[in-house]
Amino acid sequence: MARIVSLGSALQDIYLIDRDDFVGSDVGGQSIFGQLVIGTKVDIDKVAFEVGGGGTNAAVSFARHGHETIFMGNLAHDAAGEAVLACLDEENIDSSYVEFQRGKTGCSVVMLDAKSGERTILTHRGVSGRFNNLSADDLELIAPDWLYVTSLRGDMDTLLAFFEAAHANGAKIMFNPGELEIEQLPKLIGLLDDVDILLVNKREAAKIVPGVVLTELLVHLATYCQTVIITDGEMGSIATDHQEVYRLGVYEQVKMRDATGAGDAFGAGFLAAYASEPAGKAKESHFAHALQFAAANAASVVQKYGAKAGILSGDEDLHPMPIQKITDLTL
Repeated sequence: MARIVSLGSALQDIYLIDRDDFVGSDVGGQSIFGQLVIGTKVDIDKVAFEVGGGGTNAAVSFARHGHETIFMGNLAHDAAGEAVLACLDEENIDSSYVEFQRGKTGCSVVMLDAKSGERTILTHRGVSGRFNNLSADDLELIAPDWLYVTSLRGDMDTLLAFFEAAHANGAKIMFNPGELEIEQLPKLIGLLDDVDILLVNKREAAKIVPGVVLTELLVHLATYCQTVIITDGEMGSIATDHQEVYRLGVYEQVKMRDATGAGDAFGAGFLAAYASEPAGKAKESHFAHALQFAAANAASVVQKYGAKAGILSGDEDLHPMPIQKITDLTL
């Protein structure tokens, strides 16, 4: 098993779940929660308190797979921070590199329509949205095999410091950038030279490189990184490690209860499986197996409320899924 550092955000998620009051209404070509009247009280069917944030979501996928996992991020000394720490402790995730800052731990209110699974999220980032106080020098002491990084809210200087420290200490990097990183495209392109595995969705990929269809986007992104994965929601995903190219459908058609954390489950699920040493004949299809587990992990997560309840352990028997090896794509 590997030693993996997960760098990113940690939030408390408060779920407001209802079957009637959050039904969407079309206004100006967009769907909004149209049943809430200003000045009234609304009875909610269910409330749930969960722990979210891309950094902790990924960390749980790694830990449940048996990897030695370290979370790096910011919390405050408050009830939400205590909830995050309790979650990390329960999942056997090392929290000794968590920094405590003055202010409030990040918090999200998730307004979820129980009928459709659609939701709107109201987020206060708090100290969880700041990263420039974290020390990349800690990677020398941790000596990780992998650094997994979700969005750092556009903090390119901190990203660069951690990427350089990771390579200086022999760690590989998997990066799942967010919109605020992609908005700074020249700096992002410069960072990709250090990235071993890049994960983006189709819309994000189209903002980084030219292209319309997945194969075009994959070919262009593969000029920057050894391994590239592009997801496309219900249309599945495409991926290459410069040795093999795979086009995947979804793992299974399921009723979506909550899409929160699906992207984190896919990305971290891939690395959780990929960083595990393959055995015997599995070595021949290790890349494909990691992609299959990523899809299964995401499919499991959307069937539960919260970003962590459905995360798999890696011991599950995976059933066959639509996956095609592409042999005629030139990288």
